This record gives sequence, C-alpha cells and structure tokens, in this order.
Amino acid sequence: MIGVTLQNNESIDRALKRFKKKYERSGVLREFKKRTAFMKPSVEKRLARMKAVRRQQRISQEMD
Repeated sequence: MIGVTLQNNESIDRALKRFKKKYERSGVLREFKKRTAFMKPSVEKRLARMKAVRRQQRISQEMD
C-alpha cells in the first residue's frame, strides 16, 4: 500500500503531490488496467513481437 507521512510544516498540496508521484512510479494503475482488460493470447504475442522489433530498431539506430 502506498502512503506518505506529512513532514513538519508541510502543506497538504505538497504531500498530495508526493503521493501522486509515488503512485505513478509504482505502476498500480498500469497493473490495474492490464488485469481488467482481457486480451487474446494471439494479440498479446503479436504486440510482444512488434515491441521487440521496435526495440531492435532503436538499438540498431543508436549504433549508427
């Protein structure tokens, strides 16, 4: 569970900003969306292949 403790003389806005940053970095929302949306195994494999191709292109482009 994600939480933040208020520091001395810290405003609520500042603490909320820290909480939001922690929340985004932890990937809770991303994981939730991934679990709630069903994707066919064939589509998952296709997307994984496309992602691998893009990664390889990016790596080869950096080497040039």
